[in-house]
Amino acid sequence: MTDVYFSADVETDGPIPGPFSVLSFALVCAGSFDGHHFTRPESYKQTFYAELKPISDRYEQEALRVNGLDRERLCREGREPQSVMTEACQWVNEIAGTRKPVLVAYPLSFDWSWLYWYFIRFSAEGSPFGHSRCFDIKTAYAVKNSIPIADAARSKLLDSLRPNREHSHHALEDAIEQAEIFANIFQWEVKGGRIS
Repeated sequence: MTDVYFSADVETDGPIPGPFSVLSFALVCAGSFDGHHFTRPESYKQTFYAELKPISDRYEQEALRVNGLDRERLCREGREPQSVMTEACQWVNEIAGTRKPVLVAYPLSFDWSWLYWYFIRFSAEGSPFGHSRCFDIKTAYAVKNSIPIADAARSKLLDSLRPNREHSHHALEDAIEQAEIFANIFQWEVKGGRIS
């Protein structure tokens, strides 16, 4: 059985799904692992990106300031969550083929909670990641580097693990950036009991 990984980034208008909304999200094919060998993609061109219509009237101004999205425009022009989430599920399953799709994020908890809720609530086919096929890059970094989770923030990554792009708060750009970090950490070698 082979895992195929999808780097996910979500931009929202608040802290939790339901009362608040996903405004945009992206999924990027980030590699595969057969239990012995990790294969990094040759490029990060297999992507899914969508901007969604908000599902409630509630929002937090600070969230909009961070992601820079125009919520009023999305109320008019954003895509319906039902069609987006069904299409996203079908896209993941098409890319995965006979492999098992796994969602990855850094940290996982925020993006997973939003995407899982949206897939279950809106996708005609449910979640392509089941209820638990997910991978937290932050935990992987902490374990490999023998450090506490509190010291494993993205801002504290070693230079050798950093991506070739900046964090922009655009979901697609950030999902690609994160896919690079994921592959760097996955392929990071331990030598003499410590990370090199």
